[in-house]
Amino acid sequence: MNLLVTLRVALRALSRHKMRSALTMLGIIIGVGSVITMVGVGQGANVQVQERIATLGSNALMVGAGSGGGGHVHGGLGSIRTLVVDDMFAIQRQVSGVKAVAPGATGSVQIIYGNQNWQTGVHGVTPSYFQIKETPMELGSCFTDEDVQLGNNVVILGAEVRKQLFGDENPIGKTVRIKNLPFRVVGVTVAQGQSGMGFNQDDRIFMPYTTAQKKVLGITWLNYIQVQAVSREAIYMVQKQVEDLLRERHRIKPTDPDDFFVRNNVDVAQLADESSQVMTLMLASVASVSLLVGGIGIMNIMLVSVTERTREIGVRMAIGATEQDVQAQFLTEAMVLSLFGGLLGIIFGLTASKVLSTVLEWPSRISLVSIAVSVLFSAAMGVFFGLYPARKAARLDPIEALRYE
Repeated sequence: MNLLVTLRVALRALSRHKMRSALTMLGIIIGVGSVITMVGVGQGANVQVQERIATLGSNALMVGAGSGGGGHVHGGLGSIRTLVVDDMFAIQRQVSGVKAVAPGATGSVQIIYGNQNWQTGVHGVTPSYFQIKETPMELGSCFTDEDVQLGNNVVILGAEVRKQLFGDENPIGKTVRIKNLPFRVVGVTVAQGQSGMGFNQDDRIFMPYTTAQKKVLGITWLNYIQVQAVSREAIYMVQKQVEDLLRERHRIKPTDPDDFFVRNNVDVAQLADESSQVMTLMLASVASVSLLVGGIGIMNIMLVSVTERTREIGVRMAIGATEQDVQAQFLTEAMVLSLFGGLLGIIFGLTASKVLSTVLEWPSRISLVSIAVSVLFSAAMGVFFGLYPARKAARLDPIEALRYE
């Protein structure tokens, strides 16, 4: 019996019990759809996390004050005032492989425009900060190095601050008040959303660090220093040199802990990627259980079919059908059920992923690999769980089969 005839006979046999065949395929449909959906959700989450981490800057390091202090007491970012502007200049001059550096002096301020006011975070930086963080302007432009040198009263607004104070009004050139001082708005950053660390990157403002230190925050130290390496490969070398340089400048003894910390964004991205891969694998593993249940359903129905068609099998063998023909017949029926279920499962998975993305605003990335693996796995289920019923049918004694009622 050739393949085409075997397939036609299999379709005819399955069509006799349409509802039973549909319910049998349902397990495979749900299994394949679940795998595609869960893998899509996991990969979407990974892409979103990587995009947010990318906003920290590529090839970037953040040097922060506060990892340790006297008496081995540890604190958070900015809790220990050990970073100064001269540290930034020293890194720029003495560390090889550095492309750009930028200081950061931070605090909380109230910004006022007309009868509107908003409490937000202020970052005193240099123009290099926006290069390192890869943050473009939606409106206007960045302040200049001259503004930094002169300590001019200029400010760049985050997207959320612009929305709260100005709504749809163009803020460029307008004057806002901070600490009862007038500041001219020169730019608005593009909306960036939540960062990889969980804070709103749009709810902050930027000004020259000299202005922030002297006129707004009243401090002489820095909360952090942003460092950009010339390449991804050079970042570990730069990190080691920065750590050694700062320990020397801060006169830290070999046995004492650092009074600063250096965060490597490459390591953060790799850790997040590994975590997302584990989550995706776990989601796919859970969803695969339904595929296994669907395969067991196929075996169950095929065993029932063998019992119901025992006399038919006996007739076929009596007129010349071989054991291989009978086995191929039932194995084909099992594979048809699993493959049709797999194809319908793809449609279900794509639809479910789209619904999740739209309704829950959860990112989803459909992988062609996950689709191919799901279909191949469902086909393998058809072969694996259909083989025993097919072998059982092929080994029936023709005489006993003809006598079966």
